[in-house]
Amino acid sequence: MAADGSRAVGRGPAGYHARSGIRRSTMAKLYFYYSAMNAGKTTTLLQSAYNYRERGMRTLILTPAIDTRTQEVPSPGAARHPLPQAGEGNSAQPVAAGVHMGVVASRIGLQANARRFGGDENLHAVVEADIAAHGRLHCVFVDEAQFLTRAQAWQLSDVVDKLRVPVLAYGLRTDFRGELFEGSRYLLAWADELQEIKTICHSGSKATMVVRVDEQGRAVTDGPQVEIGGNDRYVSVSRAEFKKITEGHGRIELQQSVLPLQNPRPQNPRPADFEDQ
Repeated sequence: MAADGSRAVGRGPAGYHARSGIRRSTMAKLYFYYSAMNAGKTTTLLQSAYNYRERGMRTLILTPAIDTRTQEVPSPGAARHPLPQAGEGNSAQPVAAGVHMGVVASRIGLQANARRFGGDENLHAVVEADIAAHGRLHCVFVDEAQFLTRAQAWQLSDVVDKLRVPVLAYGLRTDFRGELFEGSRYLLAWADELQEIKTICHSGSKATMVVRVDEQGRAVTDGPQVEIGGNDRYVSVSRAEFKKITEGHGRIELQQSVLPLQNPRPQNPRPADFEDQ
């Protein structure tokens, strides 16, 4: 709600003043949206990017090259409503030579092209180059932000402070050992705005941590911090369940991972079928 009582359409830096019809000029900020696994971070990112595009605003989506689930070339099986290419507003922009493109995809089928970056790339320079090539940029989105280096997290703050472009970063907070990822550690320290994207543990409590499990559902407590793919080996749990599982006092039954959206409705539903809906 705006100070004059009118409504601001949209959330975050892309607010729109409904009464006057004039887009507000807000201060650019660095936002960090964090969560446990499978909370819908990428879905939220893609929805936000779509909201910008719908308003005729240009965005840049960045994704770390270490995440090998993203492809070098967009797959033909795009979402029913494909989202814009990285750096795209209302029309696609040519991709500069030497720039590696990938795909940011959510579990529910949304996807968009993105600019892949390596661990040694300067993200402030990447954004500067994009602006020089394509003009004004309204927002930068970063997927899997836990894989940022300390230097890259600082460079994103430079994008905000020096280029005056909002940055929305999405990532995990902790790894399967309960330790902060490098990128998450510095985003938690330096971001202007922090927001948790919530998900639920099988116990019914809020899930805040992640366990890595083996084929029998037992917790794995050793191994490299980064293991790309194999999402079925990671389960989001509450802190209490994390302690229980990692101390060897139980196992996790992997649950159904896909919503049954295609289930047919009853042929002749009775009124009682809808009493609680």
